[in-house]
Amino acid sequence: MPELPEVETVRRGLSPSMEDAVITRAEVRRPDLRWPFPERLAERLTGRRVLRLGRRSKYILADLEGGETLIVHLGMSGRMTVSGDPLGQFHHDHPAAQKHDHVVLDMESGARITFNDPRRFGAMDLAPTPEIENHWLIRSLGPEPLGNAFNEDYLVARLKNRMTPIKAALLDQKVVAGLGNIYVCEALHRAHINPRRKAGRIGPARIAGLVPVVRQVLTEAIESGGSSLRDYRQADGELGYFQHTFRVYDREGRPCPTDGCTCHVRRIVQSGRSTFYCPLCQR
Repeated sequence: MPELPEVETVRRGLSPSMEDAVITRAEVRRPDLRWPFPERLAERLTGRRVLRLGRRSKYILADLEGGETLIVHLGMSGRMTVSGDPLGQFHHDHPAAQKHDHVVLDMESGARITFNDPRRFGAMDLAPTPEIENHWLIRSLGPEPLGNAFNEDYLVARLKNRMTPIKAALLDQKVVAGLGNIYVCEALHRAHINPRRKAGRIGPARIAGLVPVVRQVLTEAIESGGSSLRDYRQADGELGYFQHTFRVYDREGRPCPTDGCTCHVRRIVQSGRSTFYCPLCQR
C-alpha cells in the first residue's frame, strides 16, 4: 500500500493541474470502490473549483469551492494520473479508457485526472471542509511526521511505558500518521534500533533520535518520487526510485550497509508483515 512519500508525490504531481481549476466534467463509472461512493458524486463534483490540494496521512484532500472536501485514498493498487496537460508538464495525450478507470475528472485546463484501481481497495468520500478533522477516517490520526507537532518531546511521552515492539508502535497511525512498513524498517535501521525492542524500554534519548531520522527518510523518499513496488506510479505515470536506495527493506541476505558491520540483513515476520533489519548493529 502506498505510504506517505508515495501519496505526497502523487499530490504534488496533481497539484499543477487541479489547484485553482474547475472540474468541468466528472465521470464515475461504478457505484463503489472499497465502499459506496457518495450519492451523486459526479454531479456534486462537476463545476466545482479545486481551491487547494492537500494531504493528511495517506489521504489526498481536495478542498472544493462551496465548502466540501473530496477525500481520496489510493488503497493497495489505486493510481491517480494526469494526461493532456496544456502546461506541458505531462506531454502525452489522453489515453484510451482502461478497464479499471473508475473515476475521471476533466479539468478546465484540458488536463484529465484518472483514478484507476484494479483491486478496488481505494476510496473516495465527500465531507464538509470545516469538519474534515472530525471525519471518521481522519479524526484518530496522530501528528504528521513532517510537521511541528511530531517532535522529540511528543514521541518520548507517547511511547513511555508502551510495551509493544517499537516497529508496531511507529506503525500505529494514532501515534504518527502516514508511516508504513517500508519507511519504519528503514528508519529503525538508520537509528540502530532493533524492531523487536519494546518501545517503553528504549531510552528517551534514542526515542528522541528517531524523530530526525524519520523525517530524513521520508524527505529523501519524497525527493526520489517514492518507492515503486508493484502497482505504485507517480501522477505522470513514471516510477519512483527510492527503492534503489533501500538499506534493509527487501534486502534479506545482503550485507548490512552500515560501515564496519559484518552482518547480513535478516527478515522476520511481525504482526503478519515482513520486517528487515540487521541483528548486529540494531540493538
